[in-house]
Amino acid sequence: MVASAKLEMASPEPKSLVPFTRESLEFMEQRIAKKHSEEHQEELKPNTDLEVGKELPFVYGNLPKGMVSEPLEDVDPYYQNKNTFMVLNKKRTIFRFNASWCTLSPFNSIRRTTIKILVHPFFQLFILISVLIDCIHMSMNDLPKWVPALQSTLLGIYTLEILVKLTARGTGAGPFYFFGDPWNCLDLSITLFEHITRYSTPNSTPIFGIVRNLRILKIIPLNQGLKSYVGILLHCLKKLTGVIILTLFFLSIFSLIGMELFMGNLKHKCLRWPQENETETLHNRTRNSHYIRETQNFYYLEGEKYALLCGNRTDAGQCPEGYVCVKAGVNPDDGYTNFDNFGWALLALFRLMTQDYPEALYHQILYASGKIYMIFFIVISFWFAFYMASLFLGILAMSYDEEKQAAAEKAQKTEPKFQDTLKELQEGNKAVETKTTEIEMKKRSPTCIITSLDVLDDATIRHGEEHQTSQKRCPLCWYKFAKTLLIWNCSPCWLKLKDFVHVIIMHPFTDLFLTVCIILNIFFMALECYPISKETINVLSIENKVFIGIFTAEMIFKIIAMHPYGYFQKGWNIFDCLIVFHGLAELYLTKIHGMALFRLFRVMRIFKLGKYWPTFRILMLTLSTSLVALKDLILLLFTFMFFSAVVGMNMFGSSYKDCIWNVDKDSQLPRWHMIDFFHSYLTVFRILCGEWIETLWDCFNVAGQFHCFPFYMMVILIGNLLILYLFLALVSSFSSYTAATTEENDEAKNLQHAMARIKKGINCVLSKVLRKKQNVPKEPMDNVNDTYVKENISDHTLSELSNTQDFLKDKEKSSSTVKTTMAENERQSLIPSPSASETVPMASGESDIENLDNKEIQSKSGDGSSKEKVKPSSSSECSTVDIAISEEEEMIYEHEKLKHLKNRHERRSSPCQISKESKRAKICQNMRKTCCKIVENSFFKCFIGLVILLSTGALAFEDIYIDQRKTIKILLEYADMIFTYIFILEMLLKWMAYGFKAYFTNGWYRLDFMVVIVFCLSLIGKSREELKPLISIKFLRALRVLSQFETMKVVVRALIKTTLPTFSVFLVCLMIWLAFSIMGVYLFAGTFYECIDPTSGGRFPVYEVSNKSQCESLVFNESMPWENAKLNFDNVGNGFLSLLQVATFNGWITIMNSAVDSIGVNMQPNFEDNIYMYCYFIVFIIIGLFLPLTMLIGVIIANFNKHKIKQGSSNIFITIKQKKQYHALKKLIYEDSEKPVPRPGNKFQRFTFDLVTNRVFNIVIMVLICFQAITIMIQSDEQSPKMDIALYWINTFFIILYTGECVLKLISFQCNYFTIGWNVFDFMVVIFSITGLFLPLTVGYYLVPPSLVQLLLLSRLIHILRPGKGPKVFHDLLLPLMLSLPALLNISLLIFLVMFIYAIFGMYNFAYVKKEAGINDVSNFETFGSSMLCLFQVTIFAGWDGMLNAIFNSKWSDCDPDKINPGTQVRGDCGNPFLGIIYFVSYILISWLIIVNMYIVFIMEFLNIASKKNAKTLSEDDFRKFFRVWKRFDPDRTQYIDSSKLSDFAAALDPPLFMAKPNKAQLVAMDLPMAVGDRIHCLDILLAFTKRVMGKDMRMEKVLSEIESGFMLANPFKITYEPITTTLKRKQEAVSATIIQRAYKSYRLRRNDKNTSDIHMIDDDMEIQATDFDKTEEKLTIKNQI
Repeated sequence: MVASAKLEMASPEPKSLVPFTRESLEFMEQRIAKKHSEEHQEELKPNTDLEVGKELPFVYGNLPKGMVSEPLEDVDPYYQNKNTFMVLNKKRTIFRFNASWCTLSPFNSIRRTTIKILVHPFFQLFILISVLIDCIHMSMNDLPKWVPALQSTLLGIYTLEILVKLTARGTGAGPFYFFGDPWNCLDLSITLFEHITRYSTPNSTPIFGIVRNLRILKIIPLNQGLKSYVGILLHCLKKLTGVIILTLFFLSIFSLIGMELFMGNLKHKCLRWPQENETETLHNRTRNSHYIRETQNFYYLEGEKYALLCGNRTDAGQCPEGYVCVKAGVNPDDGYTNFDNFGWALLALFRLMTQDYPEALYHQILYASGKIYMIFFIVISFWFAFYMASLFLGILAMSYDEEKQAAAEKAQKTEPKFQDTLKELQEGNKAVETKTTEIEMKKRSPTCIITSLDVLDDATIRHGEEHQTSQKRCPLCWYKFAKTLLIWNCSPCWLKLKDFVHVIIMHPFTDLFLTVCIILNIFFMALECYPISKETINVLSIENKVFIGIFTAEMIFKIIAMHPYGYFQKGWNIFDCLIVFHGLAELYLTKIHGMALFRLFRVMRIFKLGKYWPTFRILMLTLSTSLVALKDLILLLFTFMFFSAVVGMNMFGSSYKDCIWNVDKDSQLPRWHMIDFFHSYLTVFRILCGEWIETLWDCFNVAGQFHCFPFYMMVILIGNLLILYLFLALVSSFSSYTAATTEENDEAKNLQHAMARIKKGINCVLSKVLRKKQNVPKEPMDNVNDTYVKENISDHTLSELSNTQDFLKDKEKSSSTVKTTMAENERQSLIPSPSASETVPMASGESDIENLDNKEIQSKSGDGSSKEKVKPSSSSECSTVDIAISEEEEMIYEHEKLKHLKNRHERRSSPCQISKESKRAKICQNMRKTCCKIVENSFFKCFIGLVILLSTGALAFEDIYIDQRKTIKILLEYADMIFTYIFILEMLLKWMAYGFKAYFTNGWYRLDFMVVIVFCLSLIGKSREELKPLISIKFLRALRVLSQFETMKVVVRALIKTTLPTFSVFLVCLMIWLAFSIMGVYLFAGTFYECIDPTSGGRFPVYEVSNKSQCESLVFNESMPWENAKLNFDNVGNGFLSLLQVATFNGWITIMNSAVDSIGVNMQPNFEDNIYMYCYFIVFIIIGLFLPLTMLIGVIIANFNKHKIKQGSSNIFITIKQKKQYHALKKLIYEDSEKPVPRPGNKFQRFTFDLVTNRVFNIVIMVLICFQAITIMIQSDEQSPKMDIALYWINTFFIILYTGECVLKLISFQCNYFTIGWNVFDFMVVIFSITGLFLPLTVGYYLVPPSLVQLLLLSRLIHILRPGKGPKVFHDLLLPLMLSLPALLNISLLIFLVMFIYAIFGMYNFAYVKKEAGINDVSNFETFGSSMLCLFQVTIFAGWDGMLNAIFNSKWSDCDPDKINPGTQVRGDCGNPFLGIIYFVSYILISWLIIVNMYIVFIMEFLNIASKKNAKTLSEDDFRKFFRVWKRFDPDRTQYIDSSKLSDFAAALDPPLFMAKPNKAQLVAMDLPMAVGDRIHCLDILLAFTKRVMGKDMRMEKVLSEIESGFMLANPFKITYEPITTTLKRKQEAVSATIIQRAYKSYRLRRNDKNTSDIHMIDDDMEIQATDFDKTEEKLTIKNQI
């Protein structure tokens, strides 16, 4: 009874479990029939806690044994009328089944048996084990003999499962039927296919064998978490539909543009052509058509597989002497890279969008077409790829946030109920315990007690009482054992020793000592390298033993101090214990052969720092919590990878074996193939890492395009969707990171206490030393102070000189203190407060302010008074050193000033001295006022800005050809001198105007000072030969741009705000990389060396050379080179660089190849001898790249949001002026910018006007534009002449149609035609198209190519993106881009500046590097343009490994340091590896941070727009859209519409005011006032719709009043009216009239029945009359209502 009372209190409507009987079925059918007869029904929703697959909540009480696996009445009210019943298994898991006619009866014994089998937990476990066994043997290549029998057994199990499900669930297609679940349909299909393969010929149905691999996906429905994530991702996919369509649209447009620009260009090659002195035989050969097809006649660069491409443009690739550029042969990459038709162009563009090996395609196009086309690739790779990736991330983030909010709302609703229920159950449990004796004495049934105890043992209560129950999981005997043996309180002596050890081990300096030991241990581990001396090995061995001893002693002392029971309660202590045991075991196991890898776990000591490092502990805790929450999503990702690997192995494994000769002439397998499962899994992993194009080419060669392309697209699209969703989920968890709100453990607190004590001691010692020094010169200090006061009295303060006494009145004093303090804080760094000005104290009230507020202050102050109080501290009368003081010091200062002025007046000796001092002060005052006026003048600022741009731009001319351009060189030298003098003069003027302190406390002015020093040093470097290296620092001159332009300042400040707080997180990521780098040194140090054959450039096979000694013993007139790979793991530094290349996926394949081929130190590598070393890199990519990336980006987003909130939710990357432009742009986008064109009066013009403004006409034009694009798609390279003629006439036809459209619009709109920008665009397209069509007939096709006309016509596709004309989804997706454009432009300018600086630096240091690897004729540092091309590649992380390899050439064997470079005095073509590493690594980090912030800006703008749409609020844009729709329904502007149009009007509105049809019932319920003629006023509709959207929002009344007042102001002449009724009253009147009419009809019928039956004809006539009378009555009723 107590339990039942508790359950009733716990749930407002508790339902006991009732068996499902025949009476239940009959009662359910009656309810369903009654429900169908009712008109108005309440819409119920299913209870989320009672969904299928979830456990039954404990509030429903205990589950008796008789009800397990038996049909029960559904406890969810939603399903009580759905003809279903519920079944629970032993784990209280909910199952639902149908009880309809298309199944066996629920009371049928066969069906009940199958239901019991189906719901039993062991049945699902049995099926899961069967699937896992099936997956294992699917991944095997060489199958044992017993596998066919196993396959038959598994097939039988799957068939039995389907029969059980069919019998239990029935054959219907609705919910809870067998065919109602798509997974059952998939399972049935697979089983049928497998049965078909059993009875078909082996070669007839190979596809059925591949379909069988879908069996792997059966894991998903067996796990409810996986199944729910599949549903979530499908929901995301629906939301991504618009983005996918927009992506395909842009891909198609850019593919068509690529076709017109580059079709056939990649076939241009350098062909050997005989010169005048060649033999006649060669001349005769060139006349043969087969000569051009011979590949050996093409020019090949050293080590290249494909011939050198060339072009006929001056900026394209040129052929060497003796060769000519001809169009011959096939396209590069086995013919798969080209723009010869739409399909290949689309593949190339998709490759560029996904940024897979884009640098190769860049070089090919630039060689063949010219460097000018780099613009095309910049647009694709930077704008298009960025925009599409941002859209995908934005929509996935929005979907994840919605799921998160839904889960949070559900938790908020269920948590109070859960807490109340838990309290009541606990109270009930106590009552039960107190009454146990009475119950036993009375021998009552223990059902209630059992029920309550079972409830308390439920998983939900265990979740609520996690801390208490966590200590009760073990049996009681174990607790007795632990208390007896693991708590040592045996004797007083031992307790004294324990207390003594506790004091020592818990002392703050002990933790400080241990922290230092950990750091030293990490340092010594990082000293491992190759080659290494024996002395160093001995030192490292000794230090390892010492640190193991220290850590062992720590563990022993802590066990003594805390008892073993207390010691092992903490996770960090367990971790320390494992490290100690590993260290002790390592001392004995490393000497055993094969156990050397055991030392890898030594790097775990690095993570001991986490115990003393709060940031690391917080991040690891957040990461572990997130991974546990997302375990189902991670499992789904790995399931998909496993499935893809198995499918790939079965689809292409045999093709790689049979057609390997298509890939390699020697029939050697490539490294990336799909013959076995491991290689197939590696290939899938590589595809998901973003590198898929090279393996796709190999797949094309062996299996064909038809099979490979769908498989690769499936892996890329689905895999990236899973990865992006997981990435966003982890980023979201880290975006709430706050270091201040976390608790610290004892070790971290001890470490802080120890550091505080050390600081206190140092300060104490320093204070004592300083006191001794200060006591000696006491009298001189007094004299100095007296002098200081005297000098202060003689000086004039800055406020006196600028006459600020009148300006600093009462009102100004009230705000001056705050502003002065903020400005002072502002000047201490480059991160000013958003509301503070960027000023420095200055003379004469002039301010170097670029803020609107300060400019207003200047305009109010008349003669420009300064807003800061300044305290003089100079030692001379014209000193420029000023100190700003606060107003709290002003009274004391003024008092001392008056006192010393009086004393000074008494001591004055002569009036001549007074006059001299006053004149000197006036001169100083005038000078400073003049300097301030100069530096604050707008023309001066513009002049300095122009000089800065000129000085920065001049750097671009100093390339390798500067010595050949004498005139330009002389001009640049004079320009440098002029620029230097101008900047020095500017600096002196600011010194004089602002003072030294104010100048050097401003970060931007310190930057200007540094740039002036750079100018001076560069001039000094030109004067002396030994100082010539100083010239190379001239690239720093471009930094002057940062301090001059406000947009740059804003972006730099924002970047500092968002990235500086992530420094501690960056250190955590660096620590993870350090662990992997040390592991790489342990695994691969000294193993990347190989013996190279100088004749072929390849590696000797291992059967010829097996080690270093054999390589050196080979004699071919000289020893063979034993060379090391340029990127290796010989030390920690090289390991970091190698890991960076793996992280950016540049050069990582080469590094992995070296690791996989490695055998040992001084051993010749062999092909894939150590193949499982791939696992090291896979683990690094997951743990060392993916997870730290989510940490960094999450914390950056957290900082971005924090500073955005501080600035009032405005974008932190735009200036104040740009914020105004942002709001103006927003209004412009939402407003209808096109003014309505008046309808002409002429009849013919009216007809054409109606024609061209009709929506059908616009649709026809859109269709024509799409057809014109399709005609371009069907083109191809080397098509027939007939096709060219047909396309010419098709283009002519489209030009005629577009011209006709233009003429019709000109006739209709007349002069108004050119007031619309889109019409002007169409007119220009028509004019240029006609010109391009007929001009080639006169000047030839060489000057005007035919593709020009097609590109002009293709440009009309932009009409699809036109707001209001094209699809609305496109407009919604383009809106975030338009609104975030100002911020993106600002960030792009900063990227360009960084690229400019690094390009200049590269020209100065790498211009003469030997051309190989990534440095060639296109990408090099010889000129500014080529340097920018290189930096653009590095910006998108493409090809920087090849450039660094070329810069690594610093030895005599790789380069020539004495090489003469024509036209210059510089010698050599060697690089500087150290400088190159710093150059590329620093640029990658800076550009990555900037690009990440670009993504954040766009995605946050996207989420901001989405949140406003979902929020129950209305903005000005929504009202503007409302009135725009109103204009269509009220063209005469009467402010009224007819009530019959209200439904159409509501359906025509945009969300959130939109009301979908049928909406008449909702509109009637609004009770809208109606005027005479059944008309409704605009304001009444708007107020009612607003109230519907906002609901019970607290701001609703305020919004409604603002709307009404705003409407009255906008319409002062509104006609007043008196509403005669409302929509609700009118509906009530109509319903009442209907009821009366029906009652009257029934009355007449009853009266007619009383008449005699012998006058049937008369009755008929009377009924007819009655019907007519009813109609008359209805008409009269309607007239009366009107």
